[in-house]
Amino acid sequence: MDEFGETKKKVDVGVILDLNSLVGSVANACIPMAISDFYAAHPFRTRLSLHVRSSDDVLAAALQQRVPHSTTQNPFFVRTALDDSSQAKAIAAIIHAYEWHEVVLLYENTEYGSGLIPYLSDEFQRFDIRVSSRFSVSTNYSNLTILKMLNNVMAMQTRVIVVHMTSSLGSKLFFLAKEATMISEGYVWIITDGLSSLLDPMGAEIIGSMQGVLGIRPYIPQSKRLEKFKKKWKRGIHSSSTKLNIYGYWAYDTVWALAKSVEMVPHKSSGVTRRSNRRNASQIPEIRVSAIGRSIRNEIVKKKFKGLSGDFSLVRGQLQSSAFEIINVVDKMEKVIGYWTVENGLTAELGKPVKATYSTSYHELKPPIWPGNTKAKPRGWTIPVVGKKLRIGVPVKPGFDAYLKVNRDPYTDEFIVTGFSYDVFKEALALLPFAVPLEPIPFPIGNDTGSGTYNELLYDVKLQKFDAAVGDITILANRSRYVDFTLPYLQSHVSMVVKIKDDGRKNMWIFLKPLSWDLWLTTGVAFICTGLVVWVLEHRINNEFGGSARQQVGTAFWFSFSTLVFAHREKIISNLSRVVLIIWIFVVLILTQSYTASLASMLTVQRLQPTVVDVNELKKNGDFVGYETGSFVKDLLVKQLDLDESKLKNYGTAEEFDEALSKGSQNGGVGAIFGTQHCVELFLAKYCNKYMTAGPTYKTDGLGFAFPQGSPLVAYISRAILSVTENKLKMDALEQKYFSQLKPCQIGSERTTISSDSLGLYSFGGLFIITAVASVCSLIIYFTEFLQSPWNAAHTVHDSSVWSRISELVKYLMANLLHKVS
Repeated sequence: MDEFGETKKKVDVGVILDLNSLVGSVANACIPMAISDFYAAHPFRTRLSLHVRSSDDVLAAALQQRVPHSTTQNPFFVRTALDDSSQAKAIAAIIHAYEWHEVVLLYENTEYGSGLIPYLSDEFQRFDIRVSSRFSVSTNYSNLTILKMLNNVMAMQTRVIVVHMTSSLGSKLFFLAKEATMISEGYVWIITDGLSSLLDPMGAEIIGSMQGVLGIRPYIPQSKRLEKFKKKWKRGIHSSSTKLNIYGYWAYDTVWALAKSVEMVPHKSSGVTRRSNRRNASQIPEIRVSAIGRSIRNEIVKKKFKGLSGDFSLVRGQLQSSAFEIINVVDKMEKVIGYWTVENGLTAELGKPVKATYSTSYHELKPPIWPGNTKAKPRGWTIPVVGKKLRIGVPVKPGFDAYLKVNRDPYTDEFIVTGFSYDVFKEALALLPFAVPLEPIPFPIGNDTGSGTYNELLYDVKLQKFDAAVGDITILANRSRYVDFTLPYLQSHVSMVVKIKDDGRKNMWIFLKPLSWDLWLTTGVAFICTGLVVWVLEHRINNEFGGSARQQVGTAFWFSFSTLVFAHREKIISNLSRVVLIIWIFVVLILTQSYTASLASMLTVQRLQPTVVDVNELKKNGDFVGYETGSFVKDLLVKQLDLDESKLKNYGTAEEFDEALSKGSQNGGVGAIFGTQHCVELFLAKYCNKYMTAGPTYKTDGLGFAFPQGSPLVAYISRAILSVTENKLKMDALEQKYFSQLKPCQIGSERTTISSDSLGLYSFGGLFIITAVASVCSLIIYFTEFLQSPWNAAHTVHDSSVWSRISELVKYLMANLLHKVS
């Protein structure tokens, strides 16, 4: 009966709690408060009657085994707490944001502990996060056993540790981890909500051992109703050691949802039926089954209201999370540094409009304090105390030490590798989110017994004799069939090196070189033709072009060639002559200016001319050709450039290059040497006054590092190489370290071959065409006007035939053209 004397329908509800745990004790205290508060505010006709049993009771244990732990396995199972998949997304987002790629999992060896692992594995896989090791910790482990396990973790390279345990086991773990000096700089500890939600009840001593730990827990929005409940809790009879947590809020809201649902269900029957359990009748008493259970379940999944924990809303029988708090343990206190939501990802504040993009940057969070009381973001790995090292095949060959050099330490007998290529590789490794200890193994390149080639080194990588090959290795398509290359750290190509010709300034006929022979010839013909055109247009009307035949020829040629220096004195009368002359003077001006500039350049600037222009000249001369020892250049010369293999010689050092080129092909040397860009540049830097590159270059994909096909390191190191090569300060420092002594010869400068220093006819073809068109058009107009009068006169004779008119015109033309010739 209620306070008005009305009889209320009693609905029996069984409650199973672990009364010995923080979760169970708080829930056991919050449930009666929920009953009291609900029926004080809602005078319903029904009333819940709760029957609490401890989880260690025989009947309760049996019932607990029958309750599935997934809402998808049994439609009658409703979870009013968050499932593990929600926090798995948040944890993976944090690890991804801080750019850590390997983690260690420490979890409790119970159904609670192992239940999160599948969800974490799925989320980690989405972000390419690898679980390097898993350690299950039993609640029965002694302190010594846990310390041994922690020592195993300490010996590994991974320093990002995710802990998923109950508060009782987790508090013991962190206390021992502090003793083992693992709550220190370089470590990252991330705890799940099982620990984050119960930090306060653990006490100051345990929290003090968790300095710098990150954790996530469901976000509880503040409300007046929640504050009122907290005050009521403090005024209650609860001991000071029992402190509120989110599990109490969920228990409170669950009771309200159940009470609301029960009120909506009709109660015409007795409400229960009896079912006998014959198999275990001696251990488990008869179980009563609700006859209205399905109706209650259908009502409870539809309930939506504001509870103590926030919005109470079930989707497919599962409570939905709104957000997770990200906390940082600092000075024995919990500091909220940000939030994670499904819509926005990581964010510093809640309540803002939904962003257009999902944030995955840790810069959205407030800066945390890490273990060791440092603000610097841990890199998440360290060099392991024990473990397998990466076997690196390093090509060793004499010469070109600036890129790679291998020495043996006389004291430790270990190989010491230096050089530009190896330092770029080490810089890339330093940017990886995990440690990669190296064991360099020399691989001789050359002609000696036991030496090999670059191709053989890469094939050993395919056979997994080496875990990688590091050096000045050119990326080629045929090599990528059996190894995987990183992105190139240096661009490269193959070029031809030849001797430089003597300086052309010592030639007594150098004044003829500015123009090619065809241009000289065309210019001369143009002078003659222009003089003749002007003579034709002027000699009938201009006395200065008259006189004897010899005088007229001399005047025509003199006038034409005098325009070269603008020294002509003859007066021009015909407008047609003026048009021709204006165009011709413009052409002469262009020619003279170009000739002067070219000749001045030849006389003042040293011209580097190659002794051999291209491969075709080498073939024609039958010259011997050199190439780098052990490189792919030999295949390029034979297969692509079609050179005779018997004409090829290999050389390994810059000194050998110099000696072979100095001798020449006729004296036991070579006419040219082909090499990759980085070797050619080093060679030219040392002998820049004797040799130069000539002919076309043959492009490659650059220099890179090789790994076995499918190696996961390729993607990591490729991204790291981009960061290194884009860092101008870093690259400048490496170049200064290895190439500073080569500055006088300007390593890397382009020394392109000039195919011909002379100006060609094609460059001035347009000018000559314009001159020719102007001259022809002027002659056509002249002759049209000249022949018009006699043709008309001959046409007036009636009995004249066409042939007779033509005869008269020829006579007239000869008489008038030779009129001035006397």
